Amino acid sequence: MKKVAKTLLLFLFLLPWQPGIAQDKSPNANYTYKKGDPNGIGKWYMGREIAYVMGYQGMQWLDRPEREEEENTTTLLLNMGIEPEDNIADIGAGSGYHVFKMAKLAGRGLIYAVDIQDEMLEEINKRTERDQIKNVRVIKGGEKIINIAENSLDKVLMVDVYHEFNYPAEMLTSIKKALKSDGKLFLIEYRGEDGSVPIKKIHKMTEAQAIKEMKAAGLKLHRNIDNLPWQHCMVFIKN
Repeated sequence: MKKVAKTLLLFLFLLPWQPGIAQDKSPNANYTYKKGDPNGIGKWYMGREIAYVMGYQGMQWLDRPEREEEENTTTLLLNMGIEPEDNIADIGAGSGYHVFKMAKLAGRGLIYAVDIQDEMLEEINKRTERDQIKNVRVIKGGEKIINIAENSLDKVLMVDVYHEFNYPAEMLTSIKKALKSDGKLFLIEYRGEDGSVPIKKIHKMTEAQAIKEMKAAGLKLHRNIDNLPWQHCMVFIKN
C-alpha cells in the first residue's frame, strides 16, 4: 500500500501542465486571487483554490496496471449504469482510460473524449484508428466550454479533473447545457474528508464543497455512491 501511495504522489503532482497563456486576473465576481498551496494556481472559487492541471507527460501513469486496484474503475463504470445507446462525454479524458471502456458498453451510442491538451487527444486518436473504434469522437475542449451541442448527452464523467478547471463556473454552465433534461453528471474526486487518502489536499474535494459549487450552476446531488476505495462518486442532476 505504501508503494502504491508513493507512486501515486510522484506522478500525480510532479507533472503540472502550465499552458503558455497568462492567467486572466480581470475582475470577475466568481474568482479571487491570492497565494495558497504550492500546487495551486493562486486562483480561488467559492473558497477553494484551483490546482494545476496534470501534464501530458504523465500519460503512461494514467494507464498504469495498478489503477484498477487503486480506484476500482470497474465499479465506477457499473455505478454509471451505462446503456447501449448512451451518449457520454468524458471531460478531461486524458489518454482515454475510461473512454475506451465506456465505448464497449455504449456500443450504439457515442463517447466524446474531451481534453484541452493536444498530446492527449492525439493518443486517443491513434488508438481509435488502430483498433477501428467507431463510436468515439475526439473533442478539443476549451477552458470555458466543452464544445458539445446542447441537450445531447445522457451522461458526463469527470474523473479527478474538475478541481483543475481554470474556469469551473463557466465549464459547469457548458456541461449543463450539453446534458439532456434527465442527464447525469458523475463527479469523481478524491475524498477531502478522509485524511487517510494519500493525496495532497488541493487535489481532493469534500462532498460539501462539491454540492456548493454544483448548486451555483443549477445542479443538485442525486446520490453519492460510496463504494470506491479513495474517491467520491457523486451523481448530480439538473435542479
